[in-house]
Amino acid sequence: MNSVNKEKWDTYLDLKPNAHILQTSAWGAFKQSHMWYPKYLLAGDAGAQILFRRLPLGLSFGYIPKGPVGKNWKKIILEAVSLCKQENAFVLYIEPDEWENENGSTFLETQGFDPSPISIQPRRTMVLSLTGNEDEWLKKMKQKTRYNIRLARKKDIVIKQSKDIELFNELIKVTGSRDKFGIHTAQYYNNVFKLFSNNQDCMLLIAEYNEIPLAGIMVFARGNRAWYFYGASNNLERNRMPTYLLQWEAMRWAVSRGCTEYDLWGIPDEDQDSLERNFISRSDGLWGVYRFKRGFGGEIKRTAGVYQKVINKPLYAVYSILTKMRKAQAQ
Repeated sequence: MNSVNKEKWDTYLDLKPNAHILQTSAWGAFKQSHMWYPKYLLAGDAGAQILFRRLPLGLSFGYIPKGPVGKNWKKIILEAVSLCKQENAFVLYIEPDEWENENGSTFLETQGFDPSPISIQPRRTMVLSLTGNEDEWLKKMKQKTRYNIRLARKKDIVIKQSKDIELFNELIKVTGSRDKFGIHTAQYYNNVFKLFSNNQDCMLLIAEYNEIPLAGIMVFARGNRAWYFYGASNNLERNRMPTYLLQWEAMRWAVSRGCTEYDLWGIPDEDQDSLERNFISRSDGLWGVYRFKRGFGGEIKRTAGVYQKVINKPLYAVYSILTKMRKAQAQ
């Protein structure tokens, strides 16, 4: 078993600057405070951080988020399945850091993995190119978005870099209540910000008017990519369009980190024709955020999704039944 410790994993990832941020040990440490625990594997040029979800009776399931890293996955996949057996995991989920129909997902199917019915990270997203100058960014945007960015400046919106995670938590409570979507606990945001801001891979940006906070976003960067994971706003001065200028400044921060792409992280999993046909009439789920994100002129992309290999069929069958029952009760 080519299992390694956190230090060796960090050394390996230092040689893979464009590996996804969900494969970093910081993400593993963050998830460790939320019912998961990480393990690290290396095999030749390939590596994987596997997160195991703790379940009753000493059971678990394994999940490789946005990995494996590197090339020549065959040995690392075999090692991952072996580690799952050792950890009493009845299924292994792998979510490659690839777009739909790229090589990794095809390879997984040759290794006994099937497309999974579950979704973990957003399947479809919008990616902005940060190449070129800022005028070129603006040209790619919808006219209304360009207008709103400039309006926010004219209406005295100020964007500040902040470490006030408690303020962000207050803002996101208002957002969740207003827009009727679930939010994480305050501890969740506290933990992720502390772990990633320590090495400056995360930035909290706050929009203010007359020193009154109006909105905030938490953005992450690694290698040539940046991601917008969490956003929040209160109900004050919304006509000043603070959220538009926030995204603009996040793009500028990403470029200062050497990024060439900015992933807006999550839109409805519909084809482009459907998105354009329905975005005005729908506001459920991710439709509301799509109306906002589409204005920035990014490219719609769909990830490879989740693949799974069942290791213990009877336990997986029981788990599937219980999961369906919980979902039915929640509806």
